[in-house]
Amino acid sequence: MPPFSVPPGPTRQLTVLSGGLSGSSSTRRLADHLAAAVLDRLAADGATAVTHTVELRDLAHDLADHQLTGLHTPALADTLDRLADSDAVIAATPVLHASFGGLFKSFLDTTAPGAFTGRPVLLAASGGSLRHCLVLDHALRPLFTTLGARLTPTGVYATPADWAGPELPERITRAATELCALLPAAPTRSRGPRPRRRSAAAVPNQASPHHER
Repeated sequence: MPPFSVPPGPTRQLTVLSGGLSGSSSTRRLADHLAAAVLDRLAADGATAVTHTVELRDLAHDLADHQLTGLHTPALADTLDRLADSDAVIAATPVLHASFGGLFKSFLDTTAPGAFTGRPVLLAASGGSLRHCLVLDHALRPLFTTLGARLTPTGVYATPADWAGPELPERITRAATELCALLPAAPTRSRGPRPRRRSAAAVPNQASPHHER
């Protein structure tokens, strides 16, 4: 048993970001196993959590519209609000060209300043081979450190071959335990007023000028 316990109390909110590009992606599979391990660890301490899984592929058009117009669709605004209410985040991306996926980065670009500041985050990535296993340290960790997240010491990288061995479940359990250790004694809920967002529904026939990014 780890040398800590999560205090029981109000239900925690866990947001799972999956950047997989297909409905049954290996990234989603990894994210689901990590979320299940976190729930199991909390349950062992008599604590509970509600998991909200975000398939970023479902927001692809919303993210493109936001980049071009600066407007938030209702689905994107709801996802950002849930992120603001999260006590912890699991962020999982496929490895594309030796780095995180563009869809994954596009979502992070829509978040408000301070959205990840002080928030516990577990990083995960799925790839086709061990050649890209350092993506956690050379791409994801610097990115989320810049965003101010509190990162677990262990990130989880998985290839198709890893699912057949015992090492991946051990890493998943270790990372989930570390994420639970970072949880505050009481749920954070919203960390302040929501930023004002320009709604696409409010101006259906008007787009804002294109901004240089």
